[in-house]
Amino acid sequence: MSGRDERPGEGPGTTDPRGVGPGVERQLGVGPAGAEPATVRADEAGRRPTGGDPVRHPSPLLDDPVLEGRAITRDYHVGGGLFRGAKVVQAVRGVDFAVPRGKTLAIVGESGCGKSTLARIITLIDPPTSGTLLIEGKPVEITGRRPSRELRSRVQIVFQNPHGSLNPRQKVGHVLMEPLELNTDLPAAERRDRARAMLEKVGLLPEHFDRYPHMFSGGQRQRIAIARALMVNPSILVLDEPVSALDLSVQAQVLNLLADLQKEFGLTYVFISHDLSVVRHIADEVMVMLRGEVVERGSREAVFADPRHDYTRTLFAATPVTSLQSIRARVERKASRRAASEGRFHAS
Repeated sequence: MSGRDERPGEGPGTTDPRGVGPGVERQLGVGPAGAEPATVRADEAGRRPTGGDPVRHPSPLLDDPVLEGRAITRDYHVGGGLFRGAKVVQAVRGVDFAVPRGKTLAIVGESGCGKSTLARIITLIDPPTSGTLLIEGKPVEITGRRPSRELRSRVQIVFQNPHGSLNPRQKVGHVLMEPLELNTDLPAAERRDRARAMLEKVGLLPEHFDRYPHMFSGGQRQRIAIARALMVNPSILVLDEPVSALDLSVQAQVLNLLADLQKEFGLTYVFISHDLSVVRHIADEVMVMLRGEVVERGSREAVFADPRHDYTRTLFAATPVTSLQSIRARVERKASRRAASEGRFHAS
């Protein structure tokens, strides 16, 4: 089933504290769904990372952080070959961040900038080489051992591709109950009840419990992925390009849903994206990364109104932008051509 055919239950959320309403196409001014921004090299941006402090704007996200990183670094050792020696690649270099409960930090940058590596550290998949990760004020240490059930439950992730993140052999009900089986001792009946309730929270229907993932559209699958992440009551949700694989109208619906869930559950989001128009409407704070370093950080309003780092300005300029007016114009042209074609057919 194509992700373009949304079934009943695919409607938008009801509230939107950041202005992403049912008519999000009016506001987003986005490029083609899933389009990558043009690659911008550091020398083209006019400034290479220097290892110094990033450009900082006044930030509202300073008090009582539920998630915090201090000088986070991640190194990868690359083996040598016949004609080259082994080397160390610094994927993340001394990154600091802090996000309070109920707020959204967006991490943006071109491919290879380190944002996905940082996401793996935040979700406890990889340990940092150095630095400290704090969750709800407590340092996290996962080197050499698996995170505890409680720790795993606090941080969950929603991946980019809803088609590949769900087991096609499992019914949706089992997909949702599995995190509870792995992380709690709840009886089966309670796991089922929670899974059915969560389906309704994300805008799906009770009868979807016994269906397989391939029976859903792309937007509905992403709703299922979000529901799965919320089953263990996390305080932090990492969203790795959660709408880039979806059509524009479906992006709006999923963004509305995320805003509703954040407001209801007090969730803290780390939103990783290359789509600056989406970031502009979902983020409280924006952190721009280049070659493993943070080059600019500040409130959404400050960064978008006055980007100060050369790379940030170049990244913004390189992002394809399509206004609603141009989208409507294309739709109207297609409709006119179709009507003219049908008129010629009937006339003949």
